[in-house]
Amino acid sequence: MITIIFNAMTSIQARFYIVFSVFFTLISSSCIAQDVQDDFEGNGTITSWFGDACGMNNSFSNPVQQGINTSPTVLEYNDTGGQYANVRFDAASNFNFAVKNSFKLSIYVSSVGITGSAPNQISLKLQDGTLAESWVTQSEIIKPIQLDQWQEVSFDFENDNFINLDGGSLPPIQRTDFNRIVIQVNGENNNDSVLAYLDDILFYESDDTGTPDPDPVFDYLVWSDEFNGSGAINTLNWFHQTEIPSFGSWYNDEQQHYTDRVENSFESGGNLNLTAINEIFVDQGFTKQYTSARLNSKFAFTYGKVEVRAKLPSGAGTWPAIWMLGQNISEGGAYWETQGFGTTPWPACGEVDIMEHWGTNQNYVQSAMHTPSSSGGTVNLGGQLVPSASTEFHVYTMEWNSERITFSVDGNTHYTYNPPVKDSSTWPFDAPQYLLLNFAIQPAITASFTEGVMEVDFVRVYQTNPELFCQGDIDNNGAIDIIDLGLLLGDFGCSEFDCAADLNNDGSTNLGDLSIFLIVFGALCD
Repeated sequence: MITIIFNAMTSIQARFYIVFSVFFTLISSSCIAQDVQDDFEGNGTITSWFGDACGMNNSFSNPVQQGINTSPTVLEYNDTGGQYANVRFDAASNFNFAVKNSFKLSIYVSSVGITGSAPNQISLKLQDGTLAESWVTQSEIIKPIQLDQWQEVSFDFENDNFINLDGGSLPPIQRTDFNRIVIQVNGENNNDSVLAYLDDILFYESDDTGTPDPDPVFDYLVWSDEFNGSGAINTLNWFHQTEIPSFGSWYNDEQQHYTDRVENSFESGGNLNLTAINEIFVDQGFTKQYTSARLNSKFAFTYGKVEVRAKLPSGAGTWPAIWMLGQNISEGGAYWETQGFGTTPWPACGEVDIMEHWGTNQNYVQSAMHTPSSSGGTVNLGGQLVPSASTEFHVYTMEWNSERITFSVDGNTHYTYNPPVKDSSTWPFDAPQYLLLNFAIQPAITASFTEGVMEVDFVRVYQTNPELFCQGDIDNNGAIDIIDLGLLLGDFGCSEFDCAADLNNDGSTNLGDLSIFLIVFGALCD
């Protein structure tokens, strides 16, 4: 059926089919938005910074680690009197304003670092870097700034007042020719000096309605283990992490060896049993008094809901956990490290503790977040008292979307993580994470401890129902609109596929393009 439909389509629709093929290949990886950001700590996507008549150092030690910006590294902007001094970068592809409409950054300007009488301001200019005179078609937004303090400044090219150098140009939100960003402090056509510091550049989508977007509904089961077998665990789902860290002990002064033995992890009676045992065990040249198990899921995902029904061990020194780590963590012996994904150390990879229970604080369960902004003794945590945590099964739930991560037990929420500034320091959670189940032993373990078990009835991961995509409501906001079209065309290398959102070539993105979108999308989903 699809073949017949596409044989009759225009060349535009045929090109659109190519884009949809790419889209369905990438959708599980959430590759639907152009990623333009830089925190100047090695986590950005901008590689072409350039100072134009302006000193520029994009790995400068932050001299003012206070207020909203305590990160260690920033970009130094040092204009010593250049008439048109600025810093700039070129994006890998043209900006698609059907998907995102705004830029934001943090800036600090010291009052002792400026001369002259120019207004204290910052401008962000959109340009076409392929032109010999890239400024002739530029669009610019100018914002005032305060001296002697870090502040976040946003530039919304859909809703803010903008200046087109060419008065005949279309509004910037309707254009697809911009690929360069120029940042200028305290204007141009002067010889004033300006010393400033920039950080946390981000291209994003703003919502000027004041109404938050509805949270996605995670009701489609994408991965699970019901533990209905008998004996050894399902190694299609799980990996035994047993390699001890190089210094001879697990982190946090854990006392056990993790093993791949059936004595420490097995299925029975519809449950997974993670069993810690008091026994002398020698492995990798080290002798430990206890054994247990630590499992890594062979499934990683971005955004969704995790439900784990479990009954916890009790007693001082017991420490069971249900948690997640970034798939990109560089940790010897971890499953995804063995698969070639290990590129990022902890805590830059991000850690999500869905449930931790310390037997020294019986029946109190805690959830926590570990990021570069706060790790180890993190301040980002919350918990609740579950009186029957070790005598009955309870459902521990984590819901994760692009804005927040929420934790609950049996439907009762106890913590939500939603940092106001989301960057690599506070939010390394826009990339896949995998699940871990483990039962650790702490030094406080009682001398009478012989054996303990964390029983797990099921582990389930839910994401958005894929039928929503075939209904056309890609962003799940209850309407099929231009934003859905933009989301599909977000970051597919439009120069290669000729996939600008103006599908009918009438000079703008409008309902006509949406009609083509619905025709083709409907054909693909039939």
